[in-house]
Amino acid sequence: MTDAREHDLVLFGVTGFVGRLLAAYVAEHAPPGLRVALAGRTRSRVEDVRAALPAAAQDWPVVVADTQDPEQLTAMARSTRVVASTVGPYLRHGLPVVGACARNGTHYADLTGETPFVRRAIDRYDPVARAAGARLVHACGYDAVPSDLAVLTLHRRVTADGAGCLREVRLVATARGGVSGGTIASVRGIAEQAARDARVRRLLADPFALSPDRGAEPDVPQPPDVPAPGRTVDGGWVAASPMASFNTRVVRRSNALTGWSYGRSMRYGEVAGTGRGARGAAAAYALTAALPAFAGAVAFPPTRALLDRVLPAPGEGPDEETRRTGRFRMDVHAVTTTGRHYRAVAAGEGDPGYAATAVMLGESALALALDGDRLPDAAGSLTPATGLGDVLVERLRAAGHTYEASPR
Repeated sequence: MTDAREHDLVLFGVTGFVGRLLAAYVAEHAPPGLRVALAGRTRSRVEDVRAALPAAAQDWPVVVADTQDPEQLTAMARSTRVVASTVGPYLRHGLPVVGACARNGTHYADLTGETPFVRRAIDRYDPVARAAGARLVHACGYDAVPSDLAVLTLHRRVTADGAGCLREVRLVATARGGVSGGTIASVRGIAEQAARDARVRRLLADPFALSPDRGAEPDVPQPPDVPAPGRTVDGGWVAASPMASFNTRVVRRSNALTGWSYGRSMRYGEVAGTGRGARGAAAAYALTAALPAFAGAVAFPPTRALLDRVLPAPGEGPDEETRRTGRFRMDVHAVTTTGRHYRAVAAGEGDPGYAATAVMLGESALALALDGDRLPDAAGSLTPATGLGDVLVERLRAAGHTYEASPR
């Protein structure tokens, strides 16, 4: 990639709910001189988004690209050094974008939380991207940046202390925020595929579904994605986390891509914290029951039609007040192979799936565009930890997020 490319960064999908938030974040935080373009299927709609952005973005060019038009995607990928895509559901729209970037040596970031999509992108385009020197960094939003970077931060501290490798690691997630129509569409797409395809069901059930070499994975049983409600050592209640079935696969892929540097015997699980006392217990049991019920409801046409009447439609999402007052926190508890106990925290303000995700994807895109000489020496289908690593940790800390680890 050279300066002959017209743009440094193209934001693709800016007319969507998260796309608009991403464009606003980059407009406020991109340094002067960074060549940013806005991309979408319809020029007039992209121009409307641009008109609502801060003054710094008013001169950004518009790129017209449709995921169903290979020539337009190729032209977009060739025009820029980096594409940040919010065009989802990724199972439906994402692979052509990944392919165009891989073939043209263009770095790529997205915010997918869809395991089948990432698996297909790995299988089809990892060798192509490695040959072209492109970083394809999936899961650069709330799925799965906090999880992936929290465990990376934990690994760095344990290694620095000479405390062995990670053995038992559990993340407890707490958050306050809303949900968008795009997220609902992604969940529905996965549920529908799983309902009709046994291969997708097997993939979703595989704890090492995103491994670069499934046969080389250690024979270490992993915690269940949907555990029974339980309690932490400090008395809080925990339940199955809606994000566990994706985030855990990303963290395990990071471990494998680095030669199992976190530990070949590492067991990693995620749960959701629901509070204390009777109210926390009730919430834990309700959440655990709701997850499979919701997945079944969105996959079954009659109940899906009912849900469509009350759930947000694509392009809709939490209001400004919800985005502003939201927050997230991940508390990670670990035991090492030497028996030492550690704790890590990842936290931030803003609705995690939207306001905070715009920060995460925005800083990921800026890291790819600006920090190439400091990023991990890697190419192909990567995770936030292996594609952006400590550089993204530093950027997110500077943006107000917390990433820290310490002995307990």
